[in-house]
Amino acid sequence: MAGHSKWANIQHRKGRQDAARSKLFSKLSKEITVAAKIGDPDPEKNPRLRLAIKEAKSNSVPKDVIERAISKSQAGEGDEYEEIRYEGYGPGGVALIVEAMTDNRNRTASTVRSAFGKHGGSLGETGSVGFMFERKGEVIYTADAGDEDTVMEAAIDAGAEDVESSEDGHVIYCEDADLNDVSAAMETALGEAESTRLIWKPTTTTELDLEGAQKLLRLIEFLEDDDDVQRVTSNFETTDEIMDQLGSM
Repeated sequence: MAGHSKWANIQHRKGRQDAARSKLFSKLSKEITVAAKIGDPDPEKNPRLRLAIKEAKSNSVPKDVIERAISKSQAGEGDEYEEIRYEGYGPGGVALIVEAMTDNRNRTASTVRSAFGKHGGSLGETGSVGFMFERKGEVIYTADAGDEDTVMEAAIDAGAEDVESSEDGHVIYCEDADLNDVSAAMETALGEAESTRLIWKPTTTTELDLEGAQKLLRLIEFLEDDDDVQRVTSNFETTDEIMDQLGSM
């Protein structure tokens, strides 16, 4: 399995146990506030807000925190956030997309550029690596949602494009515009998903050894620790043995 996919699953599981909950809640709340501000505060009329709320709930964000984030958007409170995407290369030539939400473009750009420089990477121009990814919808189910055939059948009926199943669970991919419909159909068939979100899915990958993967993940973790960075996506690939070593660290 490609490293980017399996590592995303490891991060998803470990994040609930290890990440500072206040930082995680803050980032998820920020996405909810922005989604509600630029669209409709009713999630039934705002697909982006509906997805943001789903992702928040999958990370155990309390209902009152979600409601407060929506209310904040309508009250005109807080800072005005700008969405920025940075692209570049990490150690080993791995392509990286960094999605940020900031009230200070200069601060965030300086932090991201410094992170790349300190960790053996190089920040590029917008579009420098974007051609190596496709915008897709992703729905993740744990292994106990059903066997591979059951999940595949549900995914086909829901209009999904592809399913990757392993002992860790099931990852369903679909067109980005179809994510709300596909996730709703999957939920009817299999119950609530572990995660539902829009992602950048690599179309080409770069293989790393253990040392290279460790260097890359230090960069990714440094970036994700910044309050302005919402998500980091890479196209690295490595062996299952190395992934197991990384997952146990």
